[in-house]
Amino acid sequence: QVQLVESGGGLVQAGGSLRLSCAASGSIFSINGMGWYRQAPGKQRELVAGITRGGNTKYTDSVKGRFTISRDNAKNTVYLQMNSLKPEDTAVYYCKADSILTVAGTVEYDYWGQGTQVTVSS
Repeated sequence: QVQLVESGGGLVQAGGSLRLSCAASGSIFSINGMGWYRQAPGKQRELVAGITRGGNTKYTDSVKGRFTISRDNAKNTVYLQMNSLKPEDTAVYYCKADSILTVAGTVEYDYWGQGTQVTVSS
């Protein structure tokens, strides 16, 4: 069984920074794409940033230049460094693993973490 656990959320003033972490554990051989999503109250969940196993990244336009996604494949962990935070960044942030090759040789898809709250005060 695979689990993704996020940490690092909290309350910060506008202009501040936070670093989110998401560690995957379980019978994992390797993880392909990983990403960070967010969902604000009353809004749909949206992709914030994604990263391939090889390190190629993509960002939604609203966070370009402020957020940086990275990963440590040896630790099965993905990070999201968030700088110059704005009140509109307030949301629950979720990490996702797109596909996981297990130790047993099977491929499993779309694992989500439980979410971590990020609140940016003005």
